[in-house]
Amino acid sequence: MGEQLNNAASVENEVGEKAANEKNPPASQLKRDEIPPFPQFYNLFYTSATDPKPSFAERAKSFMGQGMPKMVVIRSLYNKFLKFEAFDQRMATTSHEMGKNIGTVHKAIHSASKTANTYSNTLEQANSVLHKDLNRSQLQAVAQQMLEKTADMQTTNTELEQSLINARDNIENLQKSLEEIQKQSVTDSLTDINNRMFFDQSITHSMAQATRNNEPLSLVMVDIDHFKIFNDTFGHQTGDQVLRLVAKTIQKTTRDSDIACRYGGEEFIVILPDTDLEGAVILAEKIRLAIESAELLKKSKNKSLGKITASFGVSLLQEGDSEASLIERADMALYAAKRSGRNCVKSEMENNSLKISAA
Repeated sequence: MGEQLNNAASVENEVGEKAANEKNPPASQLKRDEIPPFPQFYNLFYTSATDPKPSFAERAKSFMGQGMPKMVVIRSLYNKFLKFEAFDQRMATTSHEMGKNIGTVHKAIHSASKTANTYSNTLEQANSVLHKDLNRSQLQAVAQQMLEKTADMQTTNTELEQSLINARDNIENLQKSLEEIQKQSVTDSLTDINNRMFFDQSITHSMAQATRNNEPLSLVMVDIDHFKIFNDTFGHQTGDQVLRLVAKTIQKTTRDSDIACRYGGEEFIVILPDTDLEGAVILAEKIRLAIESAELLKKSKNKSLGKITASFGVSLLQEGDSEASLIERADMALYAAKRSGRNCVKSEMENNSLKISAA
């Protein structure tokens, strides 16, 4: 009898779970794929399940077919397809509120202008009347009208002043909101370092400025060694901890004028204005040593997980360079560092010397 009750309860649980999954497909997919039930990931699966256009689902399948770890895929999909939609929505909302505030100010100014015109007309009428011989009663009537219109004018001016104060405060808050939206749109949410979009915007400007001022400009590419193995061994949360640690180390080691960004996956890139190749190699080596000396601890157990190392490729802006050619040479130097055993710095000059020696 007990066994029958257990079987019945098991069947009931399965039916209940199946019904719940049918009612909430995104939740069941998160559970099935062992994805943390964070709001942004639920939103991703909900969009995938409900989007009437096949484009999103097709792009999602394309990402899934690249053989990357699930959490990497999920984050890539969210950042690529949904993150900036949220920014656009917040920007639209903020712009709408800004428009409402401007409309309120315009309305208050229009009201004040109308009252001022009325007051001006009242003064002109009073002036023309006062040139006539008026008895006491008539003078009292003119004075009373002037007092009433003056009171109206004072009330309108007070309302206008308060409207302008309120609008100023609201616009200051909206300005802060816009600055926050702008910052978030060019900041990598995981590492809190500049993102790929910011790099794409900055490299063009930095190259143009260097050319205009006849100054050197260098580029450093950084790739965390054996990151996939580390990720698979200790899990994606620890992998995220590694990315944050490396980003923080790069930020601490570089100058305020340098532009450090997350380039993608476990790669970072740093733009070094007014820095020649030798200076860039020295800085890259400084970053390498700082990363190597950092200790990674598993927070839950306060247990050391070993050393992190990274490989570096350095290139220098040359005449006729495009963004792509400058990045490509840094990438080739990085590849040379990987081939040389990792955890080292290679410049494009060293990479060219290796090619000549091999030839």
